[in-house]
Amino acid sequence: MSRLAAALLACLATAASAVPHVPEGDAVVLERLPARPNDPVMSELRALRAALSAAPRDARAATRLAERYFELAMAEGDPRYVGYAEAALRPWREKEAPPEVLFMRGLLSQYRHDFSGALSDLDAALRRDPAHVGARAWRAAIFMVQADYAAAARECRVLEGYASELLATGCIAYVDATTGNARPAYERLASVLGRHPEAGVGPRLWTLTRLAEIDWRLGDHAAADRLFKQALALGADDNFLLAAYADFLLERGRSREVVVLLKDWVRSDTLLLRLTLAERAAKLPGAAQHAQALGDRFAASALRGERLHMAEEARYLLELKQDARAALAVAAENWKAQREPRDAAIVLEAAIAAGDRPAAAPVLRWLEESRFESLRLHALAAKLK
Repeated sequence: MSRLAAALLACLATAASAVPHVPEGDAVVLERLPARPNDPVMSELRALRAALSAAPRDARAATRLAERYFELAMAEGDPRYVGYAEAALRPWREKEAPPEVLFMRGLLSQYRHDFSGALSDLDAALRRDPAHVGARAWRAAIFMVQADYAAAARECRVLEGYASELLATGCIAYVDATTGNARPAYERLASVLGRHPEAGVGPRLWTLTRLAEIDWRLGDHAAADRLFKQALALGADDNFLLAAYADFLLERGRSREVVVLLKDWVRSDTLLLRLTLAERAAKLPGAAQHAQALGDRFAASALRGERLHMAEEARYLLELKQDARAALAVAAENWKAQREPRDAAIVLEAAIAAGDRPAAAPVLRWLEESRFESLRLHALAAKLK
């Protein structure tokens, strides 16, 4: 539970490009995922699956397996793990589900961008266990994605009563950093991290990434680079961290570093997009093949009616296909459900390219009302004004 709670405000940027398929049973083999001989992760999963097979109605065994699959999905950006997690939780109906099952269902629903379903599951978990830190924290995370900052702040304030100092401070600091108080939030985050040298890899990674992003937004690129590297040095696979640092490097014109960073991450759509952009900028031969693969993935997703990765699709259309109108349509549709800074950026960029200021009006209004501090976003907004 501690890693999930610490990673709560990674804010769902690693959501899948397609709705995960739920296998009919444990005997169904969908694909052999690549694994090294004696891979400890695969060994761990085999042990957890065996434990659940031996006691299929053991909620603890089911949630331990589902949690591990979810962690892998978050780390690697591979949605199939979510389907496996959902299968582990299938035996429980809502009325009889214990809090941990409801909590995990909520996490899996938010991964698929079913935010209303996720909030419902997390609320049900809290009714059964009002002191459930993870459920409270992830409700705050979802409200942040929806730009409901007052609701997120309320959840964070409740956390102050029973969560760790690092988690509670991180929660409210994330709200403050998004609503016009970036520098004070930064100082609080840095201070609380310094007071807790015993913090595990998950909390340290999350905090260092948030600090790096704030420095980046405020224009201190050297500090941002240093903090991103500190987070990477922790050695934990984290799709969100890799995407954030890749975006930073791309903006700084350091495309070849992105290629080195992401060359082994082609299974993740979010990271494949950034790898392709870097390869194109560096004029590397892999760019065309990867761009085709991205296009095929987005087309297949659209045919299934499962366009859940729309911010990346909009970037693909704008930066790789040079179709500003199509990119703007996708970005604007995405903004209706997911309203984070990176979602705002692609709307503004596409509106500039398309010469369509009215289409960016909702984002411009959010930028003004939230008081979000970002040199880049305000520079884009100025071009539209």
